[in-house]
Amino acid sequence: MSEQLQLGSVLRALDREGYAVVEDLLHSEALETARAELGAVLAKTPFGRDEFEGRRTKRVYALFAKVRALDRAATHPLVLAVLDRVLGHYQLNAPAAIEIGAGERAQPLHTDDAIYPLPRPHAEVVLSVMWPLVDFNEANGATRVVPGSHRLSARPEPDRVISVPLRAGSALFYLGSLWHGGGANRTDRPRTGVVLNYAASWLRPVETHLLSIPPAQAAGLPERLQELLGYDVRPPFMGYVDGVNPKKLLQSRANPRFGMPSMESE
Repeated sequence: MSEQLQLGSVLRALDREGYAVVEDLLHSEALETARAELGAVLAKTPFGRDEFEGRRTKRVYALFAKVRALDRAATHPLVLAVLDRVLGHYQLNAPAAIEIGAGERAQPLHTDDAIYPLPRPHAEVVLSVMWPLVDFNEANGATRVVPGSHRLSARPEPDRVISVPLRAGSALFYLGSLWHGGGANRTDRPRTGVVLNYAASWLRPVETHLLSIPPAQAAGLPERLQELLGYDVRPPFMGYVDGVNPKKLLQSRANPRFGMPSMESE
């Protein structure tokens, strides 16, 4: 399927159901690299602190400060094309690797945009992409969704919930207004995936990326990823630093005042 047809298919499914699945977006080599890099980090990551995070679930925050294997997933052309159409101007919001451990209970149903005090219905302000690093199925905790619930003003009935099976390397797109949650893991192995959550750039992101990925580290990242992490302005000038685009601070020479590049040459 051509990229344009694929884009149209995703947008129609998002509008109709609130979610869309695209298979085989990450090839096997990229999956192996992501598993290896995240495996080392997850080995040192504690379990969650409450029922929402999951008492037997590990979550890797500050993701792009710790691994490089997901840079291309975050900036995948299809992902960006969908975001362009759904959110317009956007940034990474709350990206995390999630390892649902054996015996974990189902996560409470929720919407990702609930963090923002906006009355429903409203224009979409959040979109997430789940990248499974292993096959997801109902037994091991596949993401659960309520199809069409992005159009509801109240919590949906639990009998409308379905599990979304996914092959490793596929992508699950879902709107921030869709009711969803991680499934229960009834197997003896963990279920690992990465959720890249994006929000409209006029909103404060859930994670403060400018601290978790400071300028010295961000300067070495691909430019589009820098922008998605907040080193950019929302046109015309929201988010400037000392009157200039923060991206320019990463591109110029060192300035002790910022601990980052100087603007004196501009």
